[in-house]
Amino acid sequence: MPDVVPVEIFAALSDESRWEILTKLGSEPASASGLAAELPISRQAIAKHLAVLTAAGLVTSSRAGREIRYEAVGAELSRIARQLETIARGWDRRLAAIKSRAEEV
Repeated sequence: MPDVVPVEIFAALSDESRWEILTKLGSEPASASGLAAELPISRQAIAKHLAVLTAAGLVTSSRAGREIRYEAVGAELSRIARQLETIARGWDRRLAAIKSRAEEV
């Protein structure tokens, strides 16, 4: 069976604020407070978004002193990107076949 991306991952990625958070965490780990200082989102909303991203397996957390630091899970994001690329190649082949048939007429 092919590698399947759970629906929860796409649901997590579908929110613009979570996408911004994930983009920031892809550059460097950060705390919820640090993210709130950089983004136009409240600290409480950041915490909720981080919980969704963590549950989807896109973000991990670790304690650094009194702070909890979050970072993007590169391996999971790479896996998703590979699967989307596979899907895109399939669509490209289908579209090329449709174009070829249309040009035959």
